[in-house]
Amino acid sequence: MALVRGLLHRLRKKARKGMRGYPVATIAWYGPDDRRASKASVGIVPGEDQDVIALQRWASETTDVRYDDGIISEVLAFIESHGARTVALSPTIIGCPHEEGVDYPEGEECPRCPFWRGRDRWTGKLLS
Repeated sequence: MALVRGLLHRLRKKARKGMRGYPVATIAWYGPDDRRASKASVGIVPGEDQDVIALQRWASETTDVRYDDGIISEVLAFIESHGARTVALSPTIIGCPHEEGVDYPEGEECPRCPFWRGRDRWTGKLLS
């Protein structure tokens, strides 16, 4: 557990430094609800107004990926391998880990994640 805290702290510290130039690594957490992140997604953006050039995803059916030392180690290695100068880290879980159009039909809600139905992905609050 001490290793995980250290690695997660290192990741958060990189994010707290703010914009330090490109490339930028964007990290997003996804989960079946707002308590356990079952998926991490990291994209590398090489420059302003440019598309993601590298994308890697990690998933776990049983652990919270934010606290999995193997996954966080791989996330850090991926970021470092692409020379990211800036890290943008989502502070919370921002939605369902399943992909629209891949895991369920476009325009529909995920049938496996009822928690996210009718919720704002950024706040987790129910929409009226």
